[in-house]
Amino acid sequence: MPPTPPPPGTPGSPEPITAEPPEAIARPLLTQSWLDLTFLHWAADPADVAPLLPPGTTPDILDGVTYVGLVAFRMHRVGWLRLPGIPYLGTFPETNVRLYSVDGQGRRGVVFLSLDASRLLPVTVARIGFRMPYLWSRMAVRRSGGTVTYTSSRRWPGPRGARSRITVRVGEPIGEPTALEHFLTARWGLHGAFFGRSVYLPNTHPRWPLHRAELIECEEDLVTAAGLPEPVGAPVSVLYSPGVPARFGRPARPAGIRTP
Repeated sequence: MPPTPPPPGTPGSPEPITAEPPEAIARPLLTQSWLDLTFLHWAADPADVAPLLPPGTTPDILDGVTYVGLVAFRMHRVGWLRLPGIPYLGTFPETNVRLYSVDGQGRRGVVFLSLDASRLLPVTVARIGFRMPYLWSRMAVRRSGGTVTYTSSRRWPGPRGARSRITVRVGEPIGEPTALEHFLTARWGLHGAFFGRSVYLPNTHPRWPLHRAELIECEEDLVTAAGLPEPVGAPVSVLYSPGVPARFGRPARPAGIRTP
């Protein structure tokens, strides 16, 4: 079951973790689908994570620790506003390194340290227009029976050659995720910085259809390339999802003031 929420009205308390989005986004800024996702997570010391987070946010903690995520998937048909998603330029493999954050309003989110993607134009637009840490990489997602393999080798801007190779065997569907599985996947926004200002970008999607997964292979240096210590041991959580459609709303500053 999800963790027990803090008492209502507690100043600065993180919002409850909910498997369903807390609110709808009627007029999306972006639409996209995330398909064939594998989530790998390692426990991390909040002191190692805190310096890498945007101003106004702190590490989100569960039972005294926070987490580093390595998430590989297929981005599908990114679209603007209510326009149809783009078939080619908006469809590509992606692998991101992410952290877990909470701001002064109690909004939980993720912080992306790197997002490797295989389409140069979307990478360039995201870097220049949105200050997102996208990187151009040679990538592939291959499925064979019950296994899925994700490969990535960075091209630009660097460190050139940073890579990952992940193979998982997909297991049974999860009826009721654990508290940790909710904590790592039920995220309804991202924290970042835009032209020096911290922002919060809300998102919605259906409840995650999650599966247990067995990690067959994991060779990667994307986590250390993002500025984190090398993960120690096997991931504490390995999950797979066939995917969900997602909608992103208009960004807001961590103080709750809408951006122009």
